[in-house]
Amino acid sequence: MSENNARLWGPQIRARGLTSGPAWSLLQGAALLLLLAFWCVPAAAQCDAYVAQNASNSVWVINTMTEAATTVIPVQFSPLGIAITPNGAFAYVTNTGAVCDSCLVNQPSSVSVIDTTANSVVATISVGDYPAAVAITPNGAFAYVANFHSNNVSVIDTATNTVTATITVGTGPWGIAITPNGAFAYVTDYTAASVSVISTTTNTVVATVAIGSPAWNVAITPNGAFAYVTTPGSNSVSVINTATNTMVGTVTVGCGPTGVAITPSGAFVYVTNSCDSTVSVINTATNNAVATVAVGSQPQYVAITPDGLFAYTSNFLTNNLSVISTATNTVVDTVQAAGTEPEGIAIKACPNAIKPTCR
Repeated sequence: MSENNARLWGPQIRARGLTSGPAWSLLQGAALLLLLAFWCVPAAAQCDAYVAQNASNSVWVINTMTEAATTVIPVQFSPLGIAITPNGAFAYVTNTGAVCDSCLVNQPSSVSVIDTTANSVVATISVGDYPAAVAITPNGAFAYVANFHSNNVSVIDTATNTVTATITVGTGPWGIAITPNGAFAYVTDYTAASVSVISTTTNTVVATVAIGSPAWNVAITPNGAFAYVTTPGSNSVSVINTATNTMVGTVTVGCGPTGVAITPSGAFVYVTNSCDSTVSVINTATNNAVATVAVGSQPQYVAITPDGLFAYTSNFLTNNLSVISTATNTVVDTVQAAGTEPEGIAIKACPNAIKPTCR
C-alpha cells in the first residue's frame, strides 16, 4: 500500500517543482509520517500457534502472520491442554481419552509429544486418567501433567519422555502453572476448591491454598509473586501471594471464567469468560478489571504472543480464534481455520519475520 501511494504522490510533488531543497525535505518527512500514521507499521514477530482440536483428535498449527492453518497433526483421543518447551523444539499435548459403556473403543489417556520442526508426533506417553493440563519447567527438563480423574500429577522427564514421578494432589486437578524460577508447580484442584503447591525439587505437596470455589486454571506473574486462578462458579479470579501461599484478593470478571494468561510485562491478566463470550482484562497493579472484550462463542483458553502484542482465544462453539490487540483491547482478527472445538493454545516464537499492522 505504501509503495503505491508513493507512486501516486511522486508526480504531484515533481509537478510543483519541489524535488530538492528544504521544502522537498519537509515534504519527504511529512510523507513518511503520513505513511506511518495511516498505512503499515511493524507489529508482532511471526509466531506459530498450536491449538488442540478436541473433537477432531488433532493439533492445528496456525501461522500468526497469515492467520492460516499450515499443518494438521493427528494426536490421540480428545486433546485438551498444550505446552511448548522453552526452546520451542517440542509441544506436549494432553489427550483426555475416553472410558465409557457407549464408546465403541475405549481410548487411553496420554500425552503426545510433537516435534515442532517436523510438526509430527515423536512420542506418546501414558499418564493418569483424563490429563487436563500440562506445564513445562523453565529449564525444559520436566513436564507436569494434571490428571483430573486420578487426582494426581504425572512428572515427565522430557529427555527420555518417561514418567518419573506421580504426585497425589487434591480432588479434580485441572490447571497447572510453574513459577518462573522452576521451584514450584501450582495445581488447581477443581473439586476440592483449592490449589496444591508442589515443590519441584522433592515432588511433594508443600502447601494447599483454599479458594472457596471450584478452581479451574492458573497463571503466574513473570516475577513469580502472584498466581491468578479462575473460579467459574463465582465469576471471579482469585489472587494468591506465592511467598505466603495465601489468597490476597479476588477480582470480579465475566460469566464463567476459564482460561487465564498474563502478558510478558506482568501488567495485565487476560481471562476468558465462557458463558458470556468475553475476555476480561485485569490490571495487576490495582487488581481491577479495566476492559471487557467481546470474542467468539464460549472462549475456553487464551494465550499471549511472546512479544505481548496479541492475545489469542480459542472459541469452542464458533470453532475459531479471536485475536485481541493488547494495545487497544479490541479484536483485530478472527482465525476461521481453527478446526473443531478448539481448546488449549500454546504459541511458539518465530522472531525471524515481522507482521505488519495496517490502519
